[in-house]
Amino acid sequence: MAEVYAARRARLRERCHAGGSAGALVSRAANVRYLAGAAPRGAVLLLGKREDLLVCAGPDDRLPEGSRPDEALRVHVLSAPGGDPAVAAADLATAQGAESLAVEEHHLTVARHRAIGSVAPRLRLADLGGAVEQLRVVKDEEEIACLRIAAEIADQALGELLESILVGRTERHLALELERRLVDHGADGPAFATAVATGPHSGRRGHRPTDRRVEEGDFLSVCLGAVYRGYRCEIGRTFVIGTSPADWQIELYDLVFAAQRAGREALVPGAAYRDVDRAARQVLDSAGYADRLFELTGHGVGLENEEEPQLGPAAMGKLDACVPVTVEPGVHLPGRGGVRIDDTLVVRPEADGGPELLTITTKELLAL
Repeated sequence: MAEVYAARRARLRERCHAGGSAGALVSRAANVRYLAGAAPRGAVLLLGKREDLLVCAGPDDRLPEGSRPDEALRVHVLSAPGGDPAVAAADLATAQGAESLAVEEHHLTVARHRAIGSVAPRLRLADLGGAVEQLRVVKDEEEIACLRIAAEIADQALGELLESILVGRTERHLALELERRLVDHGADGPAFATAVATGPHSGRRGHRPTDRRVEEGDFLSVCLGAVYRGYRCEIGRTFVIGTSPADWQIELYDLVFAAQRAGREALVPGAAYRDVDRAARQVLDSAGYADRLFELTGHGVGLENEEEPQLGPAAMGKLDACVPVTVEPGVHLPGRGGVRIDDTLVVRPEADGGPELLTITTKELLAL
């Protein structure tokens, strides 16, 4: 991986030079990991004039088991406790003879930015913007392999839940069980707080599990994700509990399924982000659910839960191959419940078989 990290840093350095900066200070945790491997909490990366440094507040004994930074990077540990690695990195950049430094202004607080300017007053600070986030959009095959394993873990956890007795159990209990199963199957942990929603709660985006118990005839919607070696995927499914679904449940499910399929089929290299959103959204719009829809049809995934691209009505840009995204349309009817179907896929050209589906749990409307 050392060569991979070095190549990523070289691409970022090229962007810095094109913008007139000799180096960069990367402080956002996911961006540091992308460029330097696993790093202690709060560590920053300095792309310096003479050498690159991983600057840490303390010894690197706080890394997750089996994780470590790029061995080619020198680690600089602050000598005094309570120091700020970002401020120290700016001082180190000055010591290397840098006259300018690009920083992630969207991540640094105002106080931190001022402290950097105070310790290195002659250093011209520029905005790095979302340069690293843009590099992260297209994944290499090793990154995709990590996402594929994360998806397998999530599928396993969900599949085991479906084989258990559900009636009478609370949303909160089911969510905790799913998160335990993720870890049991090898995940670093859940990618986000697991959402389990029953009855009138079902289909709501971002629902926090409550003590409501699963009842016969409920819609049960579940959204969970696994982290594997830092990479996060997600899956969402909706089921009916204990009985044959009612006509309105079948109708709503079939509609959301059709929207999700349209979104998945639109995932081709060169497709505009908003066209993918439109493909799914217009299916639900035409059925009269325009005011019930989520803000986004999907989003990128990787080292963070929600990355670029954003698949929404106003999104600008076009898909590239090897970009992993979610497609997750849903409809929630207040007081009744709703349906959400969520898959993680990787954009692939048609010659390679089209979009690669990572989350494979059935999307059939099952009665559990």
